Amino acid sequence: QVALVESGGRLVQAGGSLRLSCAASGRTFSSAVMAWFRQTPGKESEFVALIRWGTGATNYADSFKGRFTISRDKAENTMYLQMNNLKPEDAAVYSCAKGRQFSHYRGEYDYWGQGTQVTVSS
Repeated sequence: QVALVESGGRLVQAGGSLRLSCAASGRTFSSAVMAWFRQTPGKESEFVALIRWGTGATNYADSFKGRFTISRDKAENTMYLQMNNLKPEDAAVYSCAKGRQFSHYRGEYDYWGQGTQVTVSS
């Protein structure tokens, strides 16, 4: 059984940085893909970035390239999302997910965390 727990969300000023964490329990296979999605009220869930657990290969939604960085620590079984130059429109609930496909589509992910709230003040 896999459980994902996000942490690190908080209130931050515009222009600031934040690092989110996603701790995974249970075995994480090299072929697994881990991803970050975000959602704001009234909007559809938005893909942010993904990483293949074994190789570290990454992929980002165009909107976040250059500002956000996804990474993982295999020894700690934890994934991270470093977010820089945050903007008020980045405020959302950020959730991590685990799947097997290198995909931006949330339907490809089998396991989800509960989410962590990021608030950005202007």
